[in-house]
Amino acid sequence: MKRVRVGVVGCGNISDIYLENCAKFDHLEMVTCADLNMELAKEKADKYNIPNVFSVEKLLSDSRIDLVVNLTPPSVHAEVCLCALNSGKHVYTEKPLAVLLEDGKRIVDTAREKGLLVGAAPDTFLGAGIQTCQWLLQNGEIGEPVAATAFMMKAGPEQWHPNPEFFYQVGGGPLFDMGPYYLTVLTQLLGPIKRVAASVNTSFNERIIQVGEKKGKKINVKTPTHLAGTLDFENGAIATMITSFDVVATRLPFIEVYGTEGTLGVPDPNRFEGPVWLRKKGEENWSEIPLISGSVENSRGIGVADMASSILYGTPFRANGERAFHVLEAMHAFQKSSLSNKHYQLQSTCQPSPLLSNNLNFGLSFA
Repeated sequence: MKRVRVGVVGCGNISDIYLENCAKFDHLEMVTCADLNMELAKEKADKYNIPNVFSVEKLLSDSRIDLVVNLTPPSVHAEVCLCALNSGKHVYTEKPLAVLLEDGKRIVDTAREKGLLVGAAPDTFLGAGIQTCQWLLQNGEIGEPVAATAFMMKAGPEQWHPNPEFFYQVGGGPLFDMGPYYLTVLTQLLGPIKRVAASVNTSFNERIIQVGEKKGKKINVKTPTHLAGTLDFENGAIATMITSFDVVATRLPFIEVYGTEGTLGVPDPNRFEGPVWLRKKGEENWSEIPLISGSVENSRGIGVADMASSILYGTPFRANGERAFHVLEAMHAFQKSSLSNKHYQLQSTCQPSPLLSNNLNFGLSFA
């Protein structure tokens, strides 16, 4: 059968789940992996039976590679994506698409000019939880959506992460770290965002690492750590969204969507499973909705497989660059709105992706 030949750039912690899952798809051929740390790349190649270990430069220039999976740190997402595209390769990158909005636009424009595909995480919206929510909305179970809430509020990663410095640099913070999950789900369920009005704040200019070998080390915070916004969607729905590293504890839901006929409780957008909750007009209690068939385990990499199907067979491309750039612009809109004291009007758009076919499971062909 036809296969898309894949090279992975970046062999850090996130690479394990990609390398494990991508090997389960018949239409993906894992050719090589690369990292600035060649010993780390060799370790991952041995662990996941990948036949080659290349330097980053060799991987990007090798004509045998059809698709580059970019798992590098966000600060170099744009550089690696553009090098891959300029080498004639499709590219799928971890979130976010880029740090700078201008770089994200260059990536999308370059792919379009060269007739290549660019995709980006997260692909958690392809899991059974969010897919079930989409099915319920499409079937009118809550009527017409009129509003939504989305909350990602917790204490900062210096509480648990041994190397949390990057979370507090430009391109970090709670919005760039977790916002792509929430905004991807909101745009999948409600469609494109029209404008954003927001306030942002850096509540603490200094953080102290609490665990690991760096315990006690101070971090200078260079990015907002509490961001609250109102998002107006093209369909008329209004969402309230808060992301924060400044909250000790909360009992707020991950995401809820409010419709004319009921309310939908959406599961953690950083995961693939449920639970999904529904309460319709006139009902006194919430009902947990059985999930439609699909992934409930950690299935990161399913977006790569879906992209490869699109390359081979022209099937719908779900975790696409159009949405990734729209999400990137929406994240920048929070700070731009706060600085300007007015709404930020988004220039980009995207469309919800079709539901994933029920038979697209690990180990099966997408043909």
